[in-house]
This record gives sequence, C-alpha cells and structure tokens, in this order.
Amino acid sequence: MEAGNLLLAGGSEFGGQMAAPDHRSIELAGGPDTPIAIIPTAAAPDNNHRRAGENGRRWFTSLGATNVQVVPLIDRTSAADSTVVEAVGEAKLIYLLGGFPGYLCETLRDSPAWSAMLTAYASGAVLAGSSAGAMVLCEHLNDPHGQGATTGLGLVPGACVLPHHNTFGQGWAERLRGILPNATLIGIDEETAMISKGSARDWRVYGAGDVTLYLPGHALSHPQRYLAGQELRLDPPD
Repeated sequence: MEAGNLLLAGGSEFGGQMAAPDHRSIELAGGPDTPIAIIPTAAAPDNNHRRAGENGRRWFTSLGATNVQVVPLIDRTSAADSTVVEAVGEAKLIYLLGGFPGYLCETLRDSPAWSAMLTAYASGAVLAGSSAGAMVLCEHLNDPHGQGATTGLGLVPGACVLPHHNTFGQGWAERLRGILPNATLIGIDEETAMISKGSARDWRVYGAGDVTLYLPGHALSHPQRYLAGQELRLDPPD
C-alpha cells in the first residue's frame, strides 16, 4: 500500500471554515466511518487539551464522521502508553492540534506513539496537523516559545511552516530566512490547508485563504501565493 496523505493547516481549524479540506481528508482516509484520532498534545502545557480535543471531536462529528476519538496523548509517559499507541495505530486520520510546537515535537520525537503514527501513515493513513501540529511535521521547526529554529519531525523535507500567516505568522519570515537560508518557508493562512497528493512534493490548497511560499534564493518581497484549488510543488532540497 502507498503512503497516505499529509494535511498542513494554518490555524483556527475548528472555526467553521475548514469543511473543504477536512471533508477531503475524511474521504482520503476512507469515508465517514473511518477511525479518526484527535491528538491534543500541543495544548497540554496550558491545560487546554481537553477543551481543544472536544472541539476537534465536535467539528469532525459535524462533518458526518462517526468514529472520532480524542486520544489522551499529553506527555512522554502517555506517548508510550500501550492504549494510546494502539489507538493511534488503528486510526486512518490522525489530527495533531495546535498549541505549543516545541512541546509537541519533543513529546512525540522517538516515542512509541510517533512510531505508530509513522506506521499508519506508511500504510495509507492521513496525517494532519494545524498550526503547531503542522509545524512539527516539517524538517525545520520555528519554536516561538523556545529556542527559535530547531529540527522538526521531518516528513516535509527542507520546509518550515509559518502558520497564522495572515495574522502574525508572516512576521516570522525575515528572521527565519536569516536562520534557515536554504529552507522553503510555507506561510499558511488561518482557516486554510494544503493536502499532499500522495507525496510530500505535490499539494493542493483548500480553505478560505492563501498559501505563501518563500523560496530560498528569492527575495521575501516576491513570494509565490496559491489560492484554494491551486496546486503547488515543494522541490526537495539539493
């Protein structure tokens, strides 16, 4: 079986404007009855994981999904819990919520739960992330709460996501270009997502806003912008 699809969203994922990408992710994962795992890890540092997880469950249920589970993966201990690992491994759509990206990345890195996610993805599952969840899936991670640019979980080579691009995320571009001169910076507006077309190279944009690419070697003042319905390609780094 071929690897599944990736979904990167720019934030405000459950505000009501993400029906198009999330319907598509449900379709790619197998339809309304497919098992969906909501992962609220990134919201745990400020004790917001229960509310965030319930928002996710309610949103996907409103889209017609009938098998949605909030998985209590909130720290390194639970990332190794057999019940959590099993729930993640059985899911066909795994959705990483927003919050604290550095905490999310280090909770998942080299954990049994992350290994289960990778196995599910390799077997055809959709692996989705919004805001912090999208940030950790790339090779490079901007951690505004921590030490700046660090190493992400690496599923999108040569890339670094700037979520909330239409509000505050675009303000990170200049600093990150100085730190990561060879990275592709991906600005994703709120209520907007990009879904891979079977690899981490070819993507389609969905939702209310734009996806903005700041390519290495190009002026920040001349990025490439893509609207809903348009396709883009992320070339791997040399």
